Amino acid sequence: MNGGAWTISSVEHELNEAIRDREIRLIGADGEQLGIMASADAQKIADEQGLDLVKISPQAKPPVCKLMNYGKFRFEQSKREKEARKNQHVVEIKEIRMSPGIDIGDFNTKLKNAQKFIAEGNRVKVSVRFRGREMAHTDIGRALLTRFAEQCAETAALDKTAKLEGRMMSIFISPKTGK
Repeated sequence: MNGGAWTISSVEHELNEAIRDREIRLIGADGEQLGIMASADAQKIADEQGLDLVKISPQAKPPVCKLMNYGKFRFEQSKREKEARKNQHVVEIKEIRMSPGIDIGDFNTKLKNAQKFIAEGNRVKVSVRFRGREMAHTDIGRALLTRFAEQCAETAALDKTAKLEGRMMSIFISPKTGK
């Protein structure tokens, strides 16, 4: 892992003189089979064509090598990896906290924030914290969370129903798929 991004492939290829096998199966630059030959002969062919000899399948018997421009191959591979990283979206879990005695104005503000998070494609954890005597009235918190989920129903789906964990009751909502 480097810089928080996982590398998609970390294949290290053996190149040119690093290939120590006696016999190899050689594949040409345009994909045609050139047959089984000594690695020294294959290296001569690669030098004549101005290409690199790259071992692409070391487990095979005999190992398979290909003639290619290795620098160009690595460049295109890194470009594909960069493109794949650019297209992936990391889903974060955003949390919204309320208390059972929340007023309608504050509730609407929290609801707008949750809808904004859902529109961005993130999951939202909505939790109600009970303090002191509020623990005797967890049904108020459950009704509050149910109302919150119903208000978000057109853009989000309820993942996990209201559950009391210690002094917190929470639900998870996530964006509806199939846009």
